[in-house]
Amino acid sequence: MSQGPIVLVIDDEAQIRRLLRLSLDAHGYQVKEATTGQEGLQQAAMARPDLIILDLGLPDMDGLDALKKLREWCPAPVIVLSVKNSEQDKVDLLDAGANDYVTKPFGMEELLARMRAALRHSLPDNSEGVFTSADLVIDFSKRIVAKKGAELKLTPTEYSLLCLLARHAGKVLTHNQIMRELWGAQSQPDTSYLRVYILQIRRKIEDDPANPRILITEPGVGYRLLAE
Repeated sequence: MSQGPIVLVIDDEAQIRRLLRLSLDAHGYQVKEATTGQEGLQQAAMARPDLIILDLGLPDMDGLDALKKLREWCPAPVIVLSVKNSEQDKVDLLDAGANDYVTKPFGMEELLARMRAALRHSLPDNSEGVFTSADLVIDFSKRIVAKKGAELKLTPTEYSLLCLLARHAGKVLTHNQIMRELWGAQSQPDTSYLRVYILQIRRKIEDDPANPRILITEPGVGYRLLAE
């Protein structure tokens, strides 16, 4: 019997559940299923999954409401399946607590890759954490950022922004989420202000800032820092 991560699939479509069960089981995951939002909430409480795949089109409640209820107490990363594809829909999902989203119809390889990113151990929010991605290293205890062994000089705001993204590595952070964390809920500069800092950081951590491979833009939504 598989002893891999437990994945809870909340979806009322039998074909989607069957596809996910067969594919995830073949990749070593333990799969639990729920067909309604209420059943999903109950399963999340009982099974304590490592990751949740949540369809927005549930028969008994809006998937966004189910997500908000999960986020009141469940720490497991949530990947949303949705036919919605607008930037605002994605922003709303991420602001509500989703870790990622996959638009239907989706490819299994894409979903599996996003699952691996979501399941990757998040950095502990303490002074002992060290983040690595390719040749980039962030040592939180020493407040040092290095690339290829050479220490980088970052401004306090650049360092705070990079650390915020690193502590949520693999997850898309929306513009609003980032600005609330850095500048407070009552004082939010516009996104062009944030974009300037992103460009400055890329010039320091990327081999080719014009084609970033570590600090990725999700157009119209936010940014994602890729972990090793």
